[in-house]
Amino acid sequence: MLKKLLKRAVLLAALAAVAFAALLFIPKDNGKPYRIRVEKNQGISAVSHKLAKDDAVYSRHVLVAAAYLMGVHDQLHAGTYRMPAKVSSWTVLQRILGSRPDSVTVRIVEGMRFADMRRIIDNTDDIRHETRGWSNEKLLKEIAPDAPSANPEGLFFPDTYEIDAGSSDLQIYKTAYRIMQRQLTAAWDERQSGLPYKTPYELLIMASLIEKETGHPADRAHVSAVFANRLAIGMRLQTDPTVIYGMGAAYKGRIRKADLRRDTPYNTYTRAGLTPTPIALPGKASLEAAAHPSDTKYLYFVSKMDGTGLSHFSHTLDEHNAAVRKYILKK
Repeated sequence: MLKKLLKRAVLLAALAAVAFAALLFIPKDNGKPYRIRVEKNQGISAVSHKLAKDDAVYSRHVLVAAAYLMGVHDQLHAGTYRMPAKVSSWTVLQRILGSRPDSVTVRIVEGMRFADMRRIIDNTDDIRHETRGWSNEKLLKEIAPDAPSANPEGLFFPDTYEIDAGSSDLQIYKTAYRIMQRQLTAAWDERQSGLPYKTPYELLIMASLIEKETGHPADRAHVSAVFANRLAIGMRLQTDPTVIYGMGAAYKGRIRKADLRRDTPYNTYTRAGLTPTPIALPGKASLEAAAHPSDTKYLYFVSKMDGTGLSHFSHTLDEHNAAVRKYILKK
């Protein structure tokens, strides 16, 4: 009798082990990929409840038991994890133990406007859109109450940002703002003497103008020199990108003579000095160019229109007009 009981017990234990293993290792088909969010300091019990609620695993009890048997029930790593459509409890457990959470990449390109940055972030999947619907003023106040301007244009560094999936979009803005302040401070501290800028913010404005005027590395310092030389003698900057920025939604792809004459705070044909704010998000190269213009006395430049992106620079208006005839009018 005792032998029979022992055999039965061994058989039941074996069947239980097989069932446990099946529930732990056999993948469950959920029909589509599944995301698991593990909050900071969250244990396996809370995670298993969410999985059970979503019917994503065969048995949350098996998952919890396996975690406790392994002694890892309180060693989960916070973040969001993407699981395949067919996933076992064992795979889930392995992914949330020691694995790096899935991340989301957001690329902000030099020369974009802040409005472009917001549109890209608002349309990025797999992050929490905490700031969607916020005004620019509210967003900037949340990030930096002591920002040098109430206008966020130019205050965020264009770069490629990677955050954990499921994280708040506010994290991207905070990181981009912090990096821009660091880059701007470095450019300001290392700037050459004699520049016509009173504050780091004015240097940032100039960097944004350079960013929009040229993307060619060989031209940035010369463009910077043209603008600095004009400011030094009280000459208007007369740069088209500022006019375009001031036109806002009215810009339809080209500037007319009437647009050049129509006064806005950003029209550098009608107003002297710098624009009130930056007109784009400048990159590191443009910040450095603003802080280190070439030592030339150039006052004019015009695109060579030859596909290289290079410009021709001139000291006098007569030289500039000749360059315009050559490169633009083809005369």
